[in-house]
Amino acid sequence: MSVRLFGTDGMRGRVNKYPMTPEVALRLGLAAGTFYRDKNRRSRVVIGKDTRLSGYVFENALAAGLLAAGMDVFLVGPLPTPAISFLTTNMRADVGVVISASHNPFSDNGIKFFDAEGFKIPDADEDRMTEMVLDPNFDWNYPEPANTGRAYKIKDAPGRYIVYLKNSFPAHLSLEGLRVVIDCANGANYRVAPLALEELGAEVVKIGTEPNGLNINYRCGSLYPEAVAAKVRETRADIGLALDGDADRLIVVDEKGTVLDGDQIMALCAQDLMQQGKLPGNILVATVMSNMALEVFMKERGGTLIRTNVGDRHVVAAMRQQGALLGGEQSGHLIFREYSTTGDGLLAALQILRIMRQRKRPLLIWVSLFRPNPACSSPIRRNSGTCTSNTRYRLRKTRKSPMPSPVSKKALKAVGVCCCVIRARNLCAGLWLKGRMRTRYACMPTSLPESWRSDRRVLRTVRGHGSAFSDGEGGILYCPSRRNRT
Repeated sequence: MSVRLFGTDGMRGRVNKYPMTPEVALRLGLAAGTFYRDKNRRSRVVIGKDTRLSGYVFENALAAGLLAAGMDVFLVGPLPTPAISFLTTNMRADVGVVISASHNPFSDNGIKFFDAEGFKIPDADEDRMTEMVLDPNFDWNYPEPANTGRAYKIKDAPGRYIVYLKNSFPAHLSLEGLRVVIDCANGANYRVAPLALEELGAEVVKIGTEPNGLNINYRCGSLYPEAVAAKVRETRADIGLALDGDADRLIVVDEKGTVLDGDQIMALCAQDLMQQGKLPGNILVATVMSNMALEVFMKERGGTLIRTNVGDRHVVAAMRQQGALLGGEQSGHLIFREYSTTGDGLLAALQILRIMRQRKRPLLIWVSLFRPNPACSSPIRRNSGTCTSNTRYRLRKTRKSPMPSPVSKKALKAVGVCCCVIRARNLCAGLWLKGRMRTRYACMPTSLPESWRSDRRVLRTVRGHGSAFSDGEGGILYCPSRRNRT
C-alpha cells in the first residue's frame, strides 16, 4: 500500500503530531480489536508501556478502542517489550500491545503489536489495520452493549516476568560474589532488572532507575554506555549492563570499562553454544550491518553467519525459517529463541552471566577472543561486489575514489568494483568527522586476480592512501586517507 503507519518496529513519532495522536491511537485500538477478536469467545489483549509521560495518553486511547471493539484489556503498566511478548502467550491473549518509542527521547512514543505466539505481527496485518484507520467511512461493526470489553489491572505481571527470566538461568548457579552495574535508562525495566539480579544473588549497583516521565534515555542506557563504563571502573564491578528505554537491547561493559556491542556479545554466546552442541547447524543470524569480523569468527569455528535486512523482526523471521536459536543486531537486540520470541536485554545479560559462572572466567578473557575489524560495518555483499541499502544507512554513488597506481581504474571496473559513500555511526579507519562518519570506499569482489590478493605492493600502496581491510574471503575494502575524503 502507498501509505503505511508502521515502520520496521511499529508506529512511532513525536507525541501529539500525526500519527502519534490520541485520535489515531483510538482508531488503531478499534482496528486491532476488530481484526483480532474472536466472535465465538471473549478475546484478550495485553497492554504494556514504558515510563514516558505520554504513555498514559496512548494507553487509555488504545484501551478505549479495544474495549469498544469487544476485547477484554489487561493493563500491566511499565514493563519491557519482551515482557509483553511473554505475557501475551502466558495469559493466552489474542494480541499484545507495547506503547514505547524504544531508545528515542521522551518526546516520542510508539505502538507495536505482538501476535498470540509472542512474535511481532507481519506486515500484512499492519497494512490491513492501516487501511481501517485511514478509511474515514470504515464500518466498525460494533458489538452489542453486553459484549463490550472489560478492563483489568494485572498487579503481579512483574513477578511473572521475573520468574520466567530466572527459569532461563541454571538453578544450580548463583550470582553471589558478582558486582553488577545495571543502567535501566530510566525506562521500562527500572524495577524488574535490579530485582531479578538481586534475587539471583548479585550485588547490584543501579543507574537510571528513577524515571519521572521525562528522563527516559536521557544521557543514560545503551545509547550512553560511557556512564556504565565509568561506574564499573569506579565501583570495581565485574560487569556493566546497559539497557534501552523498552529493555529489548543490551550493551555490555567488561571489568576494565571496555564497551562491547551486539556483535561481540553474539560471538561470545555463539561460541559457548557451539561448544555445548546447542546451536543447531552452528547458525548465527545477524543483519547486514554486523562487522565482517563476526562472519570470519563463525567461519573459523565451523559456523555460518546468515545476514538479513536491518530490524530484529527480520532477524527473527530468518531464525524461524532456518531453525536457528541465536541471532541479533550490532545495536544490541539479541534473540535467544530457546527462551524468547523477540529481543530481550535482561535475558541476554543473564546468558552472559551464566557463561561467566559456568566457565569461571572473567568477561575480559572471553571478549578477547573476538575483536571487530576497524572498518565500518557496511552492508556489503562480498560475493557480488555490490552494495545493499536500507532506510537507516543510505549508500549513494559518487565518483570513483583515487586508486593506487598498481591497480588501474579500468581493471577495477572490469572486476565490478563498487565505489560509494557510506554514512555510518560506527568508527571507521579511526576517524570521526563532526559527529558523523562519511567514508568513501571501494569494495572489491572475491573474483580479484590472485596476484592482487597476494601482491604486497598493492596493499602498501593502498595503505599509503588510507587503510586496507580484508573481507575474509579474499576481497579488499579500501578506505582513503583524510586528504581524499569528501
